[in-house]
Amino acid sequence: MSMALVYLASAVGLVQGLKYMGDPARAKLGNTVAAASVVIALIAVAIAHSGPGTSGFVIALLLGLILLGTVIGKLWSDRVAMTSMPQLVSIFNALGGACAVVLGLNAVYSEGPVDSKFLGIVLILGGVFGGTAFTGSMVAYMKLDGRKLPRPVKAHKYIAQVLLLTMSVMTVAYLVLSTGTLPFPLLLLAISVAALLYGIFFTLPIGGADMPVLISLLNALTGVATLMAGLLFHDPVMLIGGILVGATGLLLTTQMCTAMNRSLGNVLAGSFRSSGAPTNEAEQDIRPITAVETASLLAFCKQVAVVPGYGMAVAQAQRECFVLQEQLRQNGVDLHFIIHPVAGRMPGHMNVLLAEANIPYASVIDMSAANGKMEYYDAVLVIGANDVVNPAAENDPASSIYGMPIIRAYKAKQVIVMKRGMAKGYSGVTNTLFDRANCKILFGDAKQSLETIINELKRI
Repeated sequence: MSMALVYLASAVGLVQGLKYMGDPARAKLGNTVAAASVVIALIAVAIAHSGPGTSGFVIALLLGLILLGTVIGKLWSDRVAMTSMPQLVSIFNALGGACAVVLGLNAVYSEGPVDSKFLGIVLILGGVFGGTAFTGSMVAYMKLDGRKLPRPVKAHKYIAQVLLLTMSVMTVAYLVLSTGTLPFPLLLLAISVAALLYGIFFTLPIGGADMPVLISLLNALTGVATLMAGLLFHDPVMLIGGILVGATGLLLTTQMCTAMNRSLGNVLAGSFRSSGAPTNEAEQDIRPITAVETASLLAFCKQVAVVPGYGMAVAQAQRECFVLQEQLRQNGVDLHFIIHPVAGRMPGHMNVLLAEANIPYASVIDMSAANGKMEYYDAVLVIGANDVVNPAAENDPASSIYGMPIIRAYKAKQVIVMKRGMAKGYSGVTNTLFDRANCKILFGDAKQSLETIINELKRI
């Protein structure tokens, strides 16, 4: 079998695997198929580049490194808790960006001068996108992991702008000047270093609640860097993979910005944006409820919905949600989960946590579909979510979140919000849901509150 057929089979397998991932029932199979396709492509590349003069040691080294990377990735993924999945995604994305930079530099320093302007631009773009994705993903990882980082200041914004301008000027100079005027290896190295620094200052101001958008954007950058590497090495698998990752990452970024009713520029401005002058807000009329009272209310419901948010991930209460669903089912109560597109700290964060707790995907309802029948729910439990259920997004034009699509929990017959305290959401906007007559607050740790509710339901 020729190498071209092996590449084609790997590319088809990769696409088919990604297609399977879109179906929850076949997601694991899709992951296996896609991973196997990439491994086959890697082995094919190692064999294709081993000519008659290649020693057996070099071939064994390449295959050994492929095996080592596969084992490390598998062990790492198995040991990471589901609540730390955003960190793992950031690390893997960073590695992809780093590979793009290293491949480009290796191609220049090991294979001699670059005579084609097109090839030079491919290498430059690979260095820019790969370098930005690498350091940006590492900063995102440290933010998600709670590591101490420098506090964003306006100087960081100006440094990022200077670095971007520097990379642009060097790229334009390369295009305008004749070949050989600038030493290309040194130029590529300088642009790659600037991109690495830019990734740091580009990511620093972005807040934790905007991590899903940032991770999607960085994934898109890594995809473009992989696309450039595919063009460089004429590798169809890298080419197709880069196109798919880049396009889907950019599409997902756009969709999440729309779901937040914010522009990408506003998200990237992060901590540099002005929050405006503080306003005097009236004290809210809060109606607290106990876990025992909540259990009694749920026991006499027919339709219940849960709106999970980042607070559920922090409390690691996803397994208790599964137990609650099973207990309510035994009591003849249907329970559904409604997920906002930007809930959590990475795209699909809540979906991953619920799947890890073995909650059937059929129980998860799209936000738009749920909003159409919200008034039929006897009760809605809001676990660790805030801004995504705030009615101010719909009825207060002066609010900073006005126009953001929300889950209309306020239309349910009863709403119970689980909160540790009265802290506001990431937007800093007062949640007017708490003032509604049908809303009560269950204070305390979400996991402990759910455990108490479950135990009470068993006694009823």
